[in-house]
Amino acid sequence: MTSTQSPLRVATWNINSVRLREETVLRFLRGHGPDVLCLQETKSPDSAFPHDGFEAAGYVHRHVRGEKGYNGVAILSRIPFEPLDHRLFCGREDCRHVAARVNGITVHNFYVPAGGDVPDREKNDKFGHKLDFLAEMRDWFGPDGDAPSGPSILVGDLNIAPHEHDVWSHKQLLKVVSHTPVEVDALEAVRASRNWIDVARHYIPPEEKAYSWWSYRSKDWSGADKGRRLDHIWVTPDLRDGLTGYDMLRDVRGWEKPSDHAPVAVELSV
Repeated sequence: MTSTQSPLRVATWNINSVRLREETVLRFLRGHGPDVLCLQETKSPDSAFPHDGFEAAGYVHRHVRGEKGYNGVAILSRIPFEPLDHRLFCGREDCRHVAARVNGITVHNFYVPAGGDVPDREKNDKFGHKLDFLAEMRDWFGPDGDAPSGPSILVGDLNIAPHEHDVWSHKQLLKVVSHTPVEVDALEAVRASRNWIDVARHYIPPEEKAYSWWSYRSKDWSGADKGRRLDHIWVTPDLRDGLTGYDMLRDVRGWEKPSDHAPVAVELSV
């Protein structure tokens, strides 16, 4: 008897307020139909999360962690999953991590701190928080950490564009938070902690520009194209052979009432 593998499509999207953009999310779900959608920066307490619309759209399995006005993460799924305990980072209850086990795969959804404007932890507590958060991620996933083992997917707004062509100008952004060498090194240490595969660069050649975020400040964001790749999907090496596709859905950034982030998605056979 031969076994068949089913595709699993997982998307991630910093939505910048799920209540404000509920209809935008529903449009995305109708048009692209991921099995699992991970949202960041939902900015909604759990009691006010717009469950009804997602329920009606077929995403009847949900795991949310939110707070009023800030941060917040959620996993929406049309297939059953097992909700997992979240982890607190830097001793803060600030709703930056949520996890679930889907078809035997652990899915981690992260919203890494942005880090403020000044890339100096002595002058900017927010930057120090970001570096400490990344250090805890590294240790949690490392050989002495107690993160769940086995096949895993890590997604989210990691707020770092690590490679030269993950930003519109490597030279001009080297001293700008999200692309500084100290942040890039910290993110690489997280990636190396479990030898995660950066799915975008698995598919997109390193010399090719790839962005998932464009500032609201640009009136012609698409024409100017001053983007950064802040939104990531990583998989553990045991899932590499199952990868069947990857999309950066840039067109969604141009929809009415958009987030400043575009969704990205991976498909794999499981």
